[in-house]
Amino acid sequence: MTTNPNTLVEIRNLRRVFRRDNEQVVALESCNMDIARGEFLALMGPSGSGKSTLLNIIAGIDRPTSGAVRVDGTDIAGMSDRELARWRNTNIGFVFQTFNLIPVLTAFENVELPLLLTHLGKAERREHVETALNLVGLEDRMRHYPRQLSGGQEQRVAIARAIVTDPSILLVDEPTGDLDAHSAEEILRLLERLNQEFTKSVIMVTHDPRAAQHARKVRYLEKGLLLDEGEAPAAKGAR
Repeated sequence: MTTNPNTLVEIRNLRRVFRRDNEQVVALESCNMDIARGEFLALMGPSGSGKSTLLNIIAGIDRPTSGAVRVDGTDIAGMSDRELARWRNTNIGFVFQTFNLIPVLTAFENVELPLLLTHLGKAERREHVETALNLVGLEDRMRHYPRQLSGGQEQRVAIARAIVTDPSILLVDEPTGDLDAHSAEEILRLLERLNQEFTKSVIMVTHDPRAAQHARKVRYLEKGLLLDEGEAPAAKGAR
């Protein structure tokens, strides 16, 4: 695999098979893709098409059955679990549909969590957390608990937590699935800003064409197969 300096993610002949009882379920088959540095990419497809599996493999949360995955020049498929955890905490910010905030921690404490795995002192952690919460517009909600926040505010806390370590890549899985239309639009505009002003590479899984419009490029998956660039599903579309 040759690395282009402008390429952030290289995927070659990627295959992921899960075992369910005595059956094999092919989640991804023969996927090949390059994602450019600084890209805002939307991955679309129906449920079960392999979108989240692909995202998890890029994050090093899941491992491919076969094939090669290189992220920012690093062969993550060949790393140990300990190496992957360390690499992920430095390079990847992950945003989930369900926020995954810890209810007994304040917004500040939730955002601070990834920094507890670093060598930063308390004052440096505070500075990083305040910067991240300010960037998402929640500097006045630092001491609030998740139950005291709206869904849109909870997702912004989750985004602040994802960016607090200053990762190069944001992986975003259905970020607007649990939000009303107004809050969803705010979250998507925030992701656009992180991509354009702060040069974060964003890879977003979504089934919503309106959300995908905020991305600069859209790729489609169908039944574990990544469609060619520029190709869209026939008939039923990406829903």
